[in-house]
Amino acid sequence: MLARSDVYSYDPLLAYAENPSEPLTLAFASAIELARSSSRLAGRGGFGLDPAEFCTLLDRYFPGARGVYIKPAGAAGRAPADEFDSLLGLLLEHCRGDAVESRWLAHAIAACCMGDDHLWQDMGLADRKTLSDLLAHHFPGLFARNTGGMRWKKFFYKQLCEREGAHVCRSPTCAECDEYANCFGPEEDDAWQPVKR
Repeated sequence: MLARSDVYSYDPLLAYAENPSEPLTLAFASAIELARSSSRLAGRGGFGLDPAEFCTLLDRYFPGARGVYIKPAGAAGRAPADEFDSLLGLLLEHCRGDAVESRWLAHAIAACCMGDDHLWQDMGLADRKTLSDLLAHHFPGLFARNTGGMRWKKFFYKQLCEREGAHVCRSPTCAECDEYANCFGPEEDDAWQPVKR
């Protein structure tokens, strides 16, 4: 676990956080950083939230950060519809009630899915269980559908493929697939290994 001063040097936004170790705070901070740094999220400075909502989120979770994290008028426009929008749509369909935090978290998860690591890592969370707990609370219906414990990022994309009628898997069931360990295996930093063909 990082010391408080190390957390701030890792992500300066957390210096503004009232509770820098709280999972929602970490998820929002990671999504904001990804939106600022990833070309896959170009034009989504507030990780897809409209400017007023993004300001509200900053004021609630990172008071005083507005002046640093709000781009001036004339910033890049919204990126065209893409996988972010598809992921966001999937998550919003399964939001728990109308809680604003659940909607904000849907945007944050969709943004963090654009990262290169396991979703829990891209969200700045301590482990997969913390992510699972957030999903169970904010998206219970979607959480309940992952009956096999598939890795969350893969699970979301699999849901999108099934929705579109596309089948990217070579095997009829996950249990028969050569990639099973990569979809359902442990999520430590060095656990992923490509399948040798």
